[in-house]
Amino acid sequence: MHDKPHTTAADAPAGCPAAGPAPALFTWEFASDPYPAYAWLREHAPVHRTELPSGVEAWLVTRYTEARQALADARLSKNPVHHSEAAHGKGKVGIPGERSANLMTHLLNIDPPDHTRLRRLVSKAFTPRRVAAFAPRVQELTDRLIDAMIAKPGGAGEADLIHEFAFPLPIYAICDLLGVPREDQDDFRDWAGMMIRHGGGPRGGVARSVKKMRGYLAELIHRKRASLGDTAEADEDLISALIRASDHGEHLTENEAAAMAFILLFAGFETTVNLIGNGIYALLRHPAQRELLQKSIAAGDTELLATGIEELLRYDGPVELATWRFATEELTLGGQRIAEGDPVLVVLAAADRDPARFDEPDVLDLTRRDNQHLGYGHGIHYCLGAPLARLEGQTALATLLTRLPDIRLAVEPDDLRWRGGLIMRGLRSLPVEFTPDRP
Repeated sequence: MHDKPHTTAADAPAGCPAAGPAPALFTWEFASDPYPAYAWLREHAPVHRTELPSGVEAWLVTRYTEARQALADARLSKNPVHHSEAAHGKGKVGIPGERSANLMTHLLNIDPPDHTRLRRLVSKAFTPRRVAAFAPRVQELTDRLIDAMIAKPGGAGEADLIHEFAFPLPIYAICDLLGVPREDQDDFRDWAGMMIRHGGGPRGGVARSVKKMRGYLAELIHRKRASLGDTAEADEDLISALIRASDHGEHLTENEAAAMAFILLFAGFETTVNLIGNGIYALLRHPAQRELLQKSIAAGDTELLATGIEELLRYDGPVELATWRFATEELTLGGQRIAEGDPVLVVLAAADRDPARFDEPDVLDLTRRDNQHLGYGHGIHYCLGAPLARLEGQTALATLLTRLPDIRLAVEPDDLRWRGGLIMRGLRSLPVEFTPDRP
């Protein structure tokens, strides 16, 4: 983390009043509450060039209008090959370890027409019908994890909601969806745990975990190709569906299949970990909103749960910055000239609290209706797994608040620490207390 400011009043665009030095970005204090700094940037430097903790320079986009525009601008490529400082930025953009593990050819790193082809293949796994069919499994996983928290020795009614609930739930769910055998899923849990530490684990641990995951996926693809005829097409898992599509002329290479499985796992678990963790934390800090939701759930009304998940995504969502984009030509954004090859990072957390778009944006309001947040992105890269994440988020919140109705923080909010990292926003741990719900 950096501890120096990267902006001065001189960076403010024409027409904006000077406001003294900007707040520091990328410090540990910033990680705990980035929203005041983002408010300053929105007002005084909405498209701002800064040095990231990695040393790479990039543009931060913080206003809703420019953010939405950038997310859908075809001149902003997802492919790192367009980075003007490819040698300098090698390994410093994208997901740690993906380059060395040969996992670059996935949806977050490619543009049309390859993006269109691969997205079409994977989108079949996330249809409303298929997600709805997966709901009983998500409920089963949710109840099993809560059972384990309740049944801990001593019956103290204490748990770390991140490590014991929010983290394993989406890991096991996405493993089931991909077709990872149950006996191998704990290995995935270990590898994924290393990946979300963002530097908190042993040196090189992330790259080693990604490499292990890559080797396992390659072997799994071979095994599933050999047994492809044993499962009805309608019942097959996502990896099998990708293999079948490849074998039927969709030209999906083995590298593409492995990279696709990898990114679905990576994008499909950490976002949901943070959605559940940040969401529960926000509700525990806003007792009136939490009580409103609990009463609605108890009455069998799912409407507030649905709007509530969207509001939690907007208020303190799991993805702080959208993944990397690179200008393929010179362009103007928010009055700033973006040079060809410059990296652009859209700050979703800032755009989703823009007062020019949302009434009282710093207020958590689960009943909010006009809520076109950017938490799942916008344009052709809109999150494919959004229906599954919503299902997991709604199931997790509803079940927790029903089975552990008096759940509460076990520490002071100032004692909590947020994971360091550029793209995601999530708590390292969330200690809670509750009265065990025993049969």
